[in-house]
Parts: sequence; C-alpha cells; structure tokens
Amino acid sequence: MLEKIILHKQKEVAQLKKEISIESLKQKPFFNRETLSFKDAIRNGSGIIAEFKRKSPSKGIINDSVDVIEITQGYASAGASALSVLTDTEFFGGQIGDLEIARAYNEIPILRKDFMIDEFQIYRAKASGTDVILLIAAVLSPKRCLELAEKAKKLGLEVLLEIHAEEELEQVKEIAHLVDAVGVNNRNLKTFTVDIEESMRLFDEIQKIKQETQNDFVLISESGLSDVETVLKLKEKGFQGFLMGEYFMKNQDPAKACKEFIEKL
Repeated sequence: MLEKIILHKQKEVAQLKKEISIESLKQKPFFNRETLSFKDAIRNGSGIIAEFKRKSPSKGIINDSVDVIEITQGYASAGASALSVLTDTEFFGGQIGDLEIARAYNEIPILRKDFMIDEFQIYRAKASGTDVILLIAAVLSPKRCLELAEKAKKLGLEVLLEIHAEEELEQVKEIAHLVDAVGVNNRNLKTFTVDIEESMRLFDEIQKIKQETQNDFVLISESGLSDVETVLKLKEKGFQGFLMGEYFMKNQDPAKACKEFIEKL
C-alpha cells in the first residue's frame, strides 16, 4: 500500500509542478504569515493533535459529510494543541483547500498531513498556511529527508519526523538538529495493523538520541489512540503529543468527542 501511495504521489506532484509555479505560491497571502510554533503548543497545552480526516486506506470512509470550519474550530475550542489536516486526495479524501480553510478560521498550529517527497510540496504547504510539515522516514532516504527538512526550516516551518521501526532511528540521529518533533506511528505502514506498544518500545531509544544530540524536540505518539488510559500511560512514559483522528472523526460530533476526551486527561 505504501509503495502504491508513493508511486501515485510522484505522478501527482510532477503534474502539479507543471501547473503551479513556486513563484505563484510565494504570492499567496499565507506565504508571508508568521508561523505558529507546533512544538511550543504541544508543550504548553493538552498535547492533543486533532486530525481532520475523511477516509483512510485501512478503514475506508470514516466521515465524509463533515464541514472543515465546524470541525476544526470545534477541535480548537475543545482544547486541542494543534490541528492535523489530511491533504492527500486519492487515498485519504483530503485536499489542500481543507488546510487553507482551516487556517483561515483557526489560530492554533496546523500540520500538513501528507506524503512529502518534493520541495514543491513544502512551498505549497507554506502558501496554504501550514506551520509544521510531516516527513516520513519510511518513504525518504536519509539524504532526501535532510534536504526536505532544511528547506522547511528555511521557509520558517517546523518539522515532525515520523518513524515506525527501530531501523529508522538512525534517521532521527542524522536530522535531530532540524526536527521539532519526532513521532512514533503505531500503525505499520506496510500492513496497516496498529500496535500501541510500538511507541513504548521506541521511546527509550529516541530519548537516548535526544540526549546524545542535545536537541530539544517533543515526542509524539500517532495512530490507534482511542482511550484516555492509553494516552495517560504514554504521557507517563514521557510522550508530550498525541495525534488522534479516526477516534474523533468516526463520531457524529467529532469536536464534542475531542472535548470530552481532553476533559478526562
């Protein structure tokens, strides 16, 4: 599935680069806005990163009858530290317009959740009001990961590096000086199965890297989070951020579900 997604993403980005110039992106109103710190928001708030997601390859349609403004404003009012907005259309039913709308109506940091493989996507993220981009170690070579992180930082964006397995820890070490957050995705991107223990297993190794490199990134647990006890357990371990989408989105009122969840933390 991951290979299929990346193959499609390469074609999609190649086409977009023919249609949209970087110069035109630089003219967009959001391009010159001062970005908000995702890292600080995670540290100083609930730690919940509430995601706007219509569907996923593993679950199919989650909720496709929702309003971006209503849901994202509801998440912000509920006490979410940051928003995550899916912008992949083919596999997740998202679009860059969702992010632009979310930005126009909210004053908390926004993560562009997509498969980032090209500098063009980073320029487009900046032009759409993004504060932090996602780099997935499983789909990028260490060299490419470094190049994209450097570009993001030059544009004033923060970087969330996502890992899934022990063999990707080396990548954390190599770009630790450029990342603001390291996320452990509990979902295996090859099988799409979820194992919360993945976060617990990798935490100590990431902490060692954090100390060795003397970098002050926050640690995020992603995917498969659906109960307060698990989040409290992860918090006790030392995780500061918790990316949650499906659990909220499958509710009739995602913002209410988010509010009730945060109140119990």
